[in-house]
Amino acid sequence: MDLRLLWAFILAMLPVSELRGGLPLAIIYAREHGIPILFVFLLIVMANILIIFFVFYFLDNIHKIFLKNKFYKKFFENYIKRLQKKMDKFEKKYSTMGFIALSIFVAVPLPGTGAWTGCLLSWLLKLDRKKSILSIALGVAIAGILMLFGTLGFLKLFS
Repeated sequence: MDLRLLWAFILAMLPVSELRGGLPLAIIYAREHGIPILFVFLLIVMANILIIFFVFYFLDNIHKIFLKNKFYKKFFENYIKRLQKKMDKFEKKYSTMGFIALSIFVAVPLPGTGAWTGCLLSWLLKLDRKKSILSIALGVAIAGILMLFGTLGFLKLFS
């Protein structure tokens, strides 16, 4: 496996880049090396779905330990303040649309949305864990499809 594919896998798991960073890189690599795009698509989407379990584990267990660190506590509190506006909008949608709203929120491939933020929203709002995991995974799959078509369209435009 080339380092670019490994890098794409890692980017898909990071909170800032997620699918928006990993999938285009993986698709370009697949096209250059004759690898089926479906394979790299599934690889990157699964990497982003796997991170859901890590984030919930972190929030449930490790987060409490890190809160004892002043730098982490300040960073987390500032992040929550910025997230509050999104949470307020989400809660309004959530009350009428249920877990579909969480899927839609995660599916929008924009900065500040995605599996990491979806997990954090679910955790802060104390939503049902199993339903949240399914909802976030569905959102990741939809975001993956949107990024796949967007990347392929962009590449076709410039080839």
